[in-house]
Amino acid sequence: MDIVFDEITSQTLGELEKTQKDFWNVPRTTGILLNMFVKMMNAGSVLEIGTSNGYSGLWLAKALKETGGRLTTIEYYDKRQSIAVENFKKCGVMDVVRPLQGSACDILESFDESEKFDFVFIDANKREYVKYFELVKPHLTPKAMIVADNITSHAEKVQTFIDAVDRDEEFQYTIVDVPGGILTAYRNSN
Repeated sequence: MDIVFDEITSQTLGELEKTQKDFWNVPRTTGILLNMFVKMMNAGSVLEIGTSNGYSGLWLAKALKETGGRLTTIEYYDKRQSIAVENFKKCGVMDVVRPLQGSACDILESFDESEKFDFVFIDANKREYVKYFELVKPHLTPKAMIVADNITSHAEKVQTFIDAVDRDEEFQYTIVDVPGGILTAYRNSN
């Protein structure tokens, strides 16, 4: 069974799906999984690295409306972030979204220790995935989950990230066979 949203959100997601290749959006299957994961975890604080036009952020934000949580989303390109903010406003989720614009690494480095995340979605510069992982790890709650996109479609570029997660004894992970492939990692620490 697919998720049923209000008419404006459903129309917006449909329009964004038509531009999937232009904006490198995740497929609908991954959007549904992100939405389900956030709700299943009852996540309060979610971080998205790579906002693009807001497609995956809408799936996350709609789940956060149910859990009472907030989405912090980082986008390098100001034009893409402007489009995303308009989509968030149109779909009535701007009240749970904190959009940040700039280099993900710079922004992550600027977070103080009070920034904590239950769930992190990574879908930005593939070669920087390992750096995002290193920078975000101190900001994860003990039972946090990380989902990273394009694991099979960009396997060579993300291999150092996969290796880092594999070596980290705090994480249990698997690669899910959806278009592009996603890595899902669960942090099991106290």
